[in-house]
Amino acid sequence: MSYQPIKFYQTGTFTVGNRLLEPEDRSVQANMRRTNSLNSGHRACQGCGEALGARYAIDAAMSATDNQLIAVNATGCLEVFSTPYPETSWQIPWIHSLFGNTAAVATGIAAALKIKAIKGGNDRVRVIAQGGDGGTTDIGFGCLSGMFERNDDVLYICYDNEGYMNTGVQRSSATPPAARTATTMAVGEQPGNVFGQGKNLPLIAMAHGIPYVATATVADLHDLEAKVTRAMQIHGARYIHIFVPCPLGWGSASNDTIRLARLAKETGLFPVFEAEHGEVTAVSKIRRPLPVDDYLKLQRRFAHLFGARPRTDVIARIQAQADRNIRKYQLLQEAPQ
Repeated sequence: MSYQPIKFYQTGTFTVGNRLLEPEDRSVQANMRRTNSLNSGHRACQGCGEALGARYAIDAAMSATDNQLIAVNATGCLEVFSTPYPETSWQIPWIHSLFGNTAAVATGIAAALKIKAIKGGNDRVRVIAQGGDGGTTDIGFGCLSGMFERNDDVLYICYDNEGYMNTGVQRSSATPPAARTATTMAVGEQPGNVFGQGKNLPLIAMAHGIPYVATATVADLHDLEAKVTRAMQIHGARYIHIFVPCPLGWGSASNDTIRLARLAKETGLFPVFEAEHGEVTAVSKIRRPLPVDDYLKLQRRFAHLFGARPRTDVIARIQAQADRNIRKYQLLQEAPQ
């Protein structure tokens, strides 16, 4: 990985700041000079993983660019809870786009900045586009693919909470199999979302051969910040897919957000890796794979799998997906010799 994780026994704390570390090893969030790009006062739900992901990612990007940053934001939860007109929680140049054209708007801004630089303007300003999984994997998919194909100088960040949470928890193409949503009810022989549908956006991004693709979770702040920092050191199209649990849409406890993000990685359901020009270059290893039951039982959207007649067959299929990810990405940490 681009960042070597700091272990609990090395610091004596799991706190976000890790203030027992040397200054150069601390997170951006532990620095008093962090920009608080997404400031307090927004309307996100308690335990919102997307609010955490956006704050962590944009603060890291601001730090990496010496505060020379413009952000474009798709319609969705992040836009709605952070900018209830006429107020805003953003402390940076921030532009709201339509649901589906975020990548195109960011491309236009990057092109304008390039022309200004040619004419003697500031050539250090960078551009980030951001959206949820609905605006990324579905509605904005065409514009995003075009941005990748042209290799535009934009970092696109997807905050994946696996559904259209802002409009009533409908299924998106990032919704996992068997999950209950407003449009995939927990009824019938195959309750919840069907198997075999959806899109794996990190792999699609890699298929475009762009300079940098990464996945991350809000459970590992140092890893997330390191990947954003790495992305801002590269020019061209870049994509980071951040796993952000949603207590409201998932039916989970607000204090389980970080726990769920960690379990998604430790079960193998959400592989954490980096790739450059279509090739995986590093993966975040799993020391002891955990059963998917540990992850599923914390969410009411999977409660129908654990009722009076447990759907062990469906759980086994989800476990098989996790096991396949572990094999495909070689996630299992080898035991010391």
